[in-house]
Amino acid sequence: MSKALIITAIVMLIVGISGGWFAGHYLQPDILPPQQDAGQTTNSEKKAKEPLFYRNPMNPSATSPVPAKDSMGMDYVPVYADDAETGSPTATVKIDAVTVQNIGVRTAIVKKDILSHIVRALGRVDYDEERIVRLHPKVEGWIETMRVDKTGEKVKFNQDLLSIYSPQLVVSQQEYILALNNLENLEKSPIEDIRRGAEELVSSSRKRLRFLDVPKHQLHDLTHDHNIHKTLHIHSPASGIVVNIGAREGQYVTPKTEIYMIADLSKIWVYADIYENELPWVKQGDLAEMQLAGIPGRIFRGHLAFIYPYAEAKTRTIKVRLEFDNTELLLKPEMFAEVSIYASKQMSALIIPSEAVIRSGTRDKVLVVRSAGKFEPRTITTGIASGGKVIVLEGLKEGEEVVTSAQFLIDSESSLREATAKMSSPGLQESKPNPLQIEEGPHQHD
Repeated sequence: MSKALIITAIVMLIVGISGGWFAGHYLQPDILPPQQDAGQTTNSEKKAKEPLFYRNPMNPSATSPVPAKDSMGMDYVPVYADDAETGSPTATVKIDAVTVQNIGVRTAIVKKDILSHIVRALGRVDYDEERIVRLHPKVEGWIETMRVDKTGEKVKFNQDLLSIYSPQLVVSQQEYILALNNLENLEKSPIEDIRRGAEELVSSSRKRLRFLDVPKHQLHDLTHDHNIHKTLHIHSPASGIVVNIGAREGQYVTPKTEIYMIADLSKIWVYADIYENELPWVKQGDLAEMQLAGIPGRIFRGHLAFIYPYAEAKTRTIKVRLEFDNTELLLKPEMFAEVSIYASKQMSALIIPSEAVIRSGTRDKVLVVRSAGKFEPRTITTGIASGGKVIVLEGLKEGEEVVTSAQFLIDSESSLREATAKMSSPGLQESKPNPLQIEEGPHQHD
């Protein structure tokens, strides 16, 4: 029994060896290419599928040449070399779909759109300079009576403000009365030149009084009753609010003395400072709105009246002037306000979200989606930005897709990949060791 089993085992072993030799000798050339080509194909495919390195998804500086896990148990991200599209080993970065989802990659389409802007600034209410009147006497003298002697009082046009005694005015009145008396005596003279001379003397004397701001009612009384008035009435040249009083009763004043400053507050100016990057948006005539803490719930509407042609040296801002109606006198100079300028300029251009731009200081970059899991870093030229969007002047085309979140993580992978590719080039491989290569331990040797 034992001898039969031994003989059977020996026969089956011989048959197995013979069958294996036959299959290897006759069947292999029909299934596989030559041994040398098969080895090369296997090595090429293996090299193409092998990642350049593995990277910690939460720490861009932590890399490993072999698969690893971080302290939280997350797998390192493999980074592959991808030369299929551009022929450059640093053109794109490939990340597997699971990692793309885990790190929260979101994208947006580059599209042509209209960009508008609202400039918001802090404003300061001030007087309308064109509606301020500074009243000076035309003669020297003493103030006899002040009828308006408090700042903040409202005055109307041609309202009597004060009386002033001036010797010069007394002399001018006397000259006018003498001219009138002379005309009465000579108006029936048969000599025409004498009559004309008397009339011209009266006319010049009256003009002198008018030039000294003698009011019409006093000039009328002087013409009819020929009585010299000791004091001259000074009337308000405009309606408004008395902002400043520069003299008091009994004070000696000259033409240099500012007796009153009167401001018309029916219209006011508001000054605001805007930054240099907002200057391209605004222009004269833009609609403006204003809100004040002292007048809650009320929105005032005006317009941008002037942009000053210089920048403030300390704040590096540009001052603008806004105009608002103030017929209710609710707006008071030196109040602060929140101003919104609705820029009328609208620009049609390629638009991307502002968060898609990676700003490195010297240039702006975005990550363009080439295909599923493949991202290409690209340098772009940006224009003005508004409302979370930015204009792209160069570097992108309409319809392309850019990364809007987690792009810093992908960009760091791109930078490490580029550095690895440079260090792995034949020219550098002989002179410099690869710093990403980690020394193998005893368990890694064959």
